[in-house]
Amino acid sequence: MSLRLLKSLPLAFALCACGPTDSGTAGRFGLDVTMSRAVAAEVHALQVSVLEDGSRRSCTELQRTCLNTQVKREELVVLEDSRGNEGRALRFTVDLAAMQNGGSQALEIDVPVGRDYALVIEAIAVGAPSRFLGSSCNYLKVVNSGDNAPVVAAPLVLTEQSCDPSIGP
Repeated sequence: MSLRLLKSLPLAFALCACGPTDSGTAGRFGLDVTMSRAVAAEVHALQVSVLEDGSRRSCTELQRTCLNTQVKREELVVLEDSRGNEGRALRFTVDLAAMQNGGSQALEIDVPVGRDYALVIEAIAVGAPSRFLGSSCNYLKVVNSGDNAPVVAAPLVLTEQSCDPSIGP
């Protein structure tokens, strides 16, 4: 499949609130990821990052290339997944079998309670080293402890680059 086709095929994300967190310092979001079967064959992983000061950032600019080449590590908030893994970016392997059969993949992340974030989800291509395929960017105005209003992420914008999108913990 040509990656050019990826431009016309949206990568749909739905963020929905889950139950209250134990600590009271994080808001838990469930990510339900669905994508076209053709797109799923190209994507190996999804990398989720959240930036501080979201309103001063341009999502259009953030989607042009790897996030790690555009921001300082300290600007990324520490996230946690459902298994307790923490990092400034969380990477989730795509369940190709589910995606190629038209299904979805459920992910969960804990985001620190706060205001004015930008959520960036990068699509990573199969291979080594990692290769950036494109990304989705949304603004999170408020993250509350416990239940959060549902957020529907923007479609993936294809801007394939030769950069390695890897972000260390």
